[in-house]
Amino acid sequence: MINLKDFYDLSVVNKLLSECMCSDEERVKAEITKYLEDDSRRLYGRFLNDELVGLIGVKHGLKGEVELKHISIKQDYRGKGIGRRMIHEYVQAKNVVKMTAETDKDAVGFYNKLGFTIISLGEKYPGVE
Repeated sequence: MINLKDFYDLSVVNKLLSECMCSDEERVKAEITKYLEDDSRRLYGRFLNDELVGLIGVKHGLKGEVELKHISIKQDYRGKGIGRRMIHEYVQAKNVVKMTAETDKDAVGFYNKLGFTIISLGEKYPGVE
């Protein structure tokens, strides 16, 4: 994985990040700005054949604790274990003792397979648990 803070083409990063945010362009740009300016945040990418195929964004908290803010895998590469490997690689490389993430009901299975403890926050947004 490489740190995307110095990646030369932020439009590619922007496009991949927007896939996991389901949000407007301005909000995606605001998130990228947070990754570029906030020292507690990191954005890493996975490349295959010089193509950005996945990214994870984390926010560091207390010593050894991180929040997984974003994970996005390009459509053609989903289901191949890239996201799982990125998370495992990050946890091992950074000596993470605790990782939290907030997601919707559709992705709970992914996090469950990775060993996350699942806690429902209820319906945070209308129709979204």
